[in-house]
Amino acid sequence: MDIKINEAVQALYGDVAVDVKITRPDPQFGDYSTNVAMQLAGSLGKNPREIAEQLAVELRDNNDFSDVTIAGPGFINIRLADRVLAQDLTHIVEQENNYGRPTTYVGKVVVTEYSDPNPFKVLHAGHLYTSVIGDAISNLIEHAGGTVHRVNFGGDVGLHVGKTMWAILQRLGGEYADKLADIPEAERSEWMASAYVEGTNAYEDNEDSKAEIIILNKKVYQLHNDNDHESAFAHIYWTCREWSYDYFNAFYDRINTHFEKYYPESETAPTGLATVLEQKDKGVYEESQGAVVFVGEPYDLHTRVFINSEGLPTYEAKDVGLSIRKWADYHFDESVIITGNDITEYMKVVLKSIEQFLPELAKRTKHFTHGNVKLAGGVKMSSRKGNFLRAVDVLDIAADENEKAQGNRDDAPVLGAVKYAFLKSRIGPDIIFEPKESVSIHGNSGPYLQYAHARAVSIVQKSTASTEGVLIDQFDQYERALLVKLTEYPEVIANAVNELSPHLVCTYLYELAQVFNRFYEKSHVIGDEREAIRVRLVKAYAGILKNGLTVLGIPAPDKL
Repeated sequence: MDIKINEAVQALYGDVAVDVKITRPDPQFGDYSTNVAMQLAGSLGKNPREIAEQLAVELRDNNDFSDVTIAGPGFINIRLADRVLAQDLTHIVEQENNYGRPTTYVGKVVVTEYSDPNPFKVLHAGHLYTSVIGDAISNLIEHAGGTVHRVNFGGDVGLHVGKTMWAILQRLGGEYADKLADIPEAERSEWMASAYVEGTNAYEDNEDSKAEIIILNKKVYQLHNDNDHESAFAHIYWTCREWSYDYFNAFYDRINTHFEKYYPESETAPTGLATVLEQKDKGVYEESQGAVVFVGEPYDLHTRVFINSEGLPTYEAKDVGLSIRKWADYHFDESVIITGNDITEYMKVVLKSIEQFLPELAKRTKHFTHGNVKLAGGVKMSSRKGNFLRAVDVLDIAADENEKAQGNRDDAPVLGAVKYAFLKSRIGPDIIFEPKESVSIHGNSGPYLQYAHARAVSIVQKSTASTEGVLIDQFDQYERALLVKLTEYPEVIANAVNELSPHLVCTYLYELAQVFNRFYEKSHVIGDEREAIRVRLVKAYAGILKNGLTVLGIPAPDKL
């Protein structure tokens, strides 16, 4: 479309530089709209309305357009000829899930890091949200031709581990590893989660316990340094760490999200520690009160500690090590990190420090942040205090509501409900999760779109009309409206990829389903004299719905 308009500009005004912008106006005005006349007004020294009228005359000679009109100060509205739309319909049906597929990331390697739960702690609602968002962004990149490596990062060393290990040793009565066998498999994750809360309370309320936890924290680091897998303490640690990973994997299986690699902090910490010490000697980091810091104020940031006064690497140093490890493993074109927005300023400091000695690595890194997940009327939750909404709680709440509304707890609608509820809003602000609204099949929800897809598939399956070789030279009002909306999909998916914004796909799919509902309300399909044409439209609609839902990571079953 923009090429044809540009050709008209060149034909009238010669080699004039202009970036033709195309938008989708309200359907009553046309299929496309452009403000190119207003863009040209300054360079041509003419009234934009006059330019628009001249361009309209030129465009009306193009047989691909059935109508060209002018609105306002110089907007040009264009309506496509039905034969062009018929060609588009053929492309949609024939290309199936390749229709409108962008090529933005073809030949590029991208590492996406998200979810990032800590072993020895429970997965909370924020981990679920990050997992859903990260998976959708990864899908968008893959859909656009990229090679994506999904990775996960978590703290298997650090003070939280010391707190949990302290409580575990209290419960076991000492380093009695054999007593772990008494913990039922189904209770292990909750057992460790409550141990973390218990250890946190002890650390904050009792100075003796705090001192013991600090010692245990160092002991965990030491067992990694010694590669200790034999001592009773090491056996307890490694067993509980493995319990955590088993628990994580089971949950990721449940939400159909899978990772290629876990990066434990115990593996990134040595790299980060060595790098920070090396770069300290080169002036990137500096000593301050026995610690090693990066001074951020010269960059309008704040100063952060990378190695504490006890010589241990902080989260900052571990993140430095992680970036270097990811680069060594994948030599990526782009690294996408998705976290809560509470570490926005933290990550700016980490990346700015890396920029001083590995500028290309920092340049290729994108950090996306999001808000908290809250139930309606809820507050921010903290796993530190134990008053948090677990990831499984969100799924179970949605399953309860789906059972009330639809009589089942099936995975497909439950995942559709939760994932769509998280994805339909722009990444950034807090998410207010409304369980009842999320499972509704009558509103802007995942199950609504899943049922829309299943209904479309059912219509196609019921039809006995042949859609092959159907000649179409004219569409009625409702057929045309549906087809024009279908042709918008390539633009939507391209924008979603360029901005890595899954919510754009959600908005479009919901609008598309509403257009289809108007079509279906006014257009009888099965048994109608236009059945072949309309079934072809329904087939195209079902294909795009499935394509869009799949990109979002939402199941699109043929039956619900």
